[in-house]
Amino acid sequence: MSYLNEQILNSLKEARQKKGFSQRELSTRSGVPQSHISKIESGAVDLRVSSLIALARVLDLELELIPKKTVPAVQSLVRSSTNTVATSVPAYRLDGDDDE
Repeated sequence: MSYLNEQILNSLKEARQKKGFSQRELSTRSGVPQSHISKIESGAVDLRVSSLIALARVLDLELELIPKKTVPAVQSLVRSSTNTVATSVPAYRLDGDDDE
């Protein structure tokens, strides 16, 4: 599993635990099967965008696609924000280039 995927999966699991949801409760609320949530959290399956969206909605996470050139500025704004209440998943490049 790549470091990028591991960070996303850990963020989802951490958000679930902060909400106090079991995998079964998250499954009921999101419509994603509990067995699939278990496999996602353990890295045994690739996380599909549809599952990510369903889980993020229930966990009060926001998913956004932003232009690659603006990632540093967005990350800086997120870090400097002191009013962030919801858990956020760090911004990642989706082009497969992990060297930056």
